[in-house]
Amino acid sequence: MSSFAIYRLPYAQECTVIVQTSGQPEEFHSCAELTGRQGFVMAPFAPSEVEPILLIRPDTIERGLDVTFLRKFPSGILPGRIKQPPHQDYHIDFANFHAHLLNGEFQKLVLSRSVDIELEESFNYLKQFHLACVNYPRMMVCLVYTPKSGLWLTATPEILLSGQGCKWQTIALAGTMPYEDDLRWNDKNIQEQRYVATYITQQLEQFTTDITEEGPRTARAGHLAHLRSDFHFTLPDDAPIGDLLHALHPTPAVCGLPKEKAQQFILQNEHHQRSYYSGFMGPLAINRETNLFVTLRCMRIFIDGCRLYAGGGLLKDSEEEQEWQETETKLDTMRHIIYKDV
Repeated sequence: MSSFAIYRLPYAQECTVIVQTSGQPEEFHSCAELTGRQGFVMAPFAPSEVEPILLIRPDTIERGLDVTFLRKFPSGILPGRIKQPPHQDYHIDFANFHAHLLNGEFQKLVLSRSVDIELEESFNYLKQFHLACVNYPRMMVCLVYTPKSGLWLTATPEILLSGQGCKWQTIALAGTMPYEDDLRWNDKNIQEQRYVATYITQQLEQFTTDITEEGPRTARAGHLAHLRSDFHFTLPDDAPIGDLLHALHPTPAVCGLPKEKAQQFILQNEHHQRSYYSGFMGPLAINRETNLFVTLRCMRIFIDGCRLYAGGGLLKDSEEEQEWQETETKLDTMRHIIYKDV
């Protein structure tokens, strides 16, 4: 099967299809290597030999007002098997992560987990992509496949880096609550989001002095609400975009503080493998425009089921049951389209 990406940007009325029919996607092991590259990027939480940064080089690019043209793509099942991790794993991980927060080793850590769902062979991933587009108009919806990564579907609200020319944007998105008209954010959510916003400001200041921050404000993402700050900034035409991505990714919204130490701690201590969850994906310099999003609210599709991923930021005052329920609520983003009939 050819490598491909099908995506619908937030609020867009059309989808874009990128297909690489010859050869394999290029592989990189550092975001810095993406400077000067063009194609569709799929990056993991932590690049490695097994799970590298992948760049689909488009042989063809198509756009359409709806997704009916997707019928020409194969809808068969893919290799791989699911394996359900037990609830007990999260309990163990929370206790471990929380202890390292209480002793002051970290300011913040993001703890994630995965859930496996068995599916019928009639499961059609193109239908689920269409349902995600219909149900989540504010999100970047993407279906991407490579032989190295497998097949992933995501509906994510979080911009990592977008722009063209000299005008660019990123956001700080953290804090999670069920959406309602009169939300009141508690101190934990406000502090968590401020960690992310401060980190992003510090990273951007290495590349530009022309930065405008707006927010935080409440942003809706399906049935959830987040605190969001928008950063608009300018870059010179020859700016090293790969170096900027290396500075930003992974942000404290999916990792922790301090960044490098938190990332290594997560890799060594989480019971499951994040793989491409909490990485990023999207078009890079295609038609001179970049739209990269953090890979959240996602699932990997296997031959006999799918694996859903979700996580949440932990601080010193985090409580296990509340954090567990937050991941449950986030998992519902993908559960909703799996079980939806129309």
